[in-house]
Amino acid sequence: MPDLDVVNLCIIAGGTLAIPILAFLASFLLWPSALIKVYYWYWRGTLGLQVGYADCGGYRFCYSYRGKPGMRPSILMLHGFSAHKDTWLTVVKYLPKHLHILCVDMPGHEGTTRTNIDDYSIQGQVKRIHQFVETIHLNRKQFHLVGTGMGGNVAGVYAACYPSEICSMTLICPDGQSTKFDNHVQDLEHSNYTLNIPLIPTTPEEMEDMFKLCSHVRFKIPQQILQGLVDVREPHNTFYQEVFMEIVGEKSRYALQDHLHLITTPLQVIWGKQDQVMDVSGAAVIAETLPECRVDLLEKCGHSVVMERPSRTARLILEFIILQQNARSGTKKAT
Repeated sequence: MPDLDVVNLCIIAGGTLAIPILAFLASFLLWPSALIKVYYWYWRGTLGLQVGYADCGGYRFCYSYRGKPGMRPSILMLHGFSAHKDTWLTVVKYLPKHLHILCVDMPGHEGTTRTNIDDYSIQGQVKRIHQFVETIHLNRKQFHLVGTGMGGNVAGVYAACYPSEICSMTLICPDGQSTKFDNHVQDLEHSNYTLNIPLIPTTPEEMEDMFKLCSHVRFKIPQQILQGLVDVREPHNTFYQEVFMEIVGEKSRYALQDHLHLITTPLQVIWGKQDQVMDVSGAAVIAETLPECRVDLLEKCGHSVVMERPSRTARLILEFIILQQNARSGTKKAT
């Protein structure tokens, strides 16, 4: 009898263990999009990030945050086109936990309000981000602003429009300048926008092509995950097309370039040398207008700097923040 009890116990234990394993496999095979959302939720929790909401006049911003304002400036991070606040998880992982970090969903993206009447041009997004900053009172003290891609364009224009709010800024492969990507935009224009936009994939194959375009590092992504990523994005593709048309339109295409001369904030530029979306020559364009800016070019790295080089990116941002803070302290002592 004792032997039989042991056998039964093993069967029960094995069955109990099999349930979550089977549930995971079923999710992976049948509902990969749900698994991706759980993954982000778990990773936020592991890194100590909480999700918050800021409401202003019927408009809601969704953001994740960690820490409280302290000796170092707060860091506000703006993601790129068709992405979301969790884009920054890879970088946040390597930043000190005592820093006050905020990652906001850009206007209309993920958990932030999306309306048919909103202005999704770069200037329109700058106004919305300023509304967010004022709503959570982030500008009571100067903060460090970080932006990548479209978010970099918005960050640069923001710094030009609200210079007193920013103590320093990091732009990562920002758009808003004349680069080789203009050639593809021109092809789209000539086709009357009948060509597929490579940054708005609709199939797993197109999703894989987008990763190849955006990343120099080749990630091996299972077909189920690619399908899950397509499923997550598919309901938003019409919106992404609308935003894309806005940011490549005449009003926004060169917004950053047109505002560079107005930027007085200490600036750091990080760029992947193998960027196929926004050519690395954009860094030289910025440096020519703002010769005192710091430029860090990353070898064997494409447009997705935060995904390909998260540890290096976090280290460079932190070094720059500390450098600028020490410089300000030295200036105060001298006066």
